[in-house]
Amino acid sequence: MSDSDAWAKACAEDLEAEKARRRAQRGAEPGSPAEEFRRLFEAVADKVSGGLGAPLLGGRAAQTAAQTVQQLVNQAKAAVEPVIERNPQVFDHLAAAGSELLAAYRSAVEGHESRWTRGGAVPEDDDPRRDADPDVPRKDDEGPGTGQHIDLD
Repeated sequence: MSDSDAWAKACAEDLEAEKARRRAQRGAEPGSPAEEFRRLFEAVADKVSGGLGAPLLGGRAAQTAAQTVQQLVNQAKAAVEPVIERNPQVFDHLAAAGSELLAAYRSAVEGHESRWTRGGAVPEDDDPRRDADPDVPRKDDEGPGTGQHIDLD
């Protein structure tokens, strides 16, 4: 075995050891969105069925409330599980859509923050007073109409 092979093997072993250390540190890797939704639902169901109202109620009332909550949790599980099983790709799409919405929101906020922190004038179309006060004219306001010809033919 040559020195370069030994070096490559040692590097690969070190990389695998580091990956294993990080996995142990972080815990389990996140699964698919459907699996994550299932885990979230299980966690919420466990918390709810764990007796949210038990300290407030005494004896028989607490037991009856716990049974009712458990029945509701079981019914919800029975309704949700088939949906997750039949349509795991829906959760992938929902996760992607949520990421896109978050990116769009961040972009909008960063744009507004950069204008505010530059200390420059706010463009007339972005004047926040215009929304609060209809008497503040906009750049394109020319009376009560839009000022544009609408062809009805």
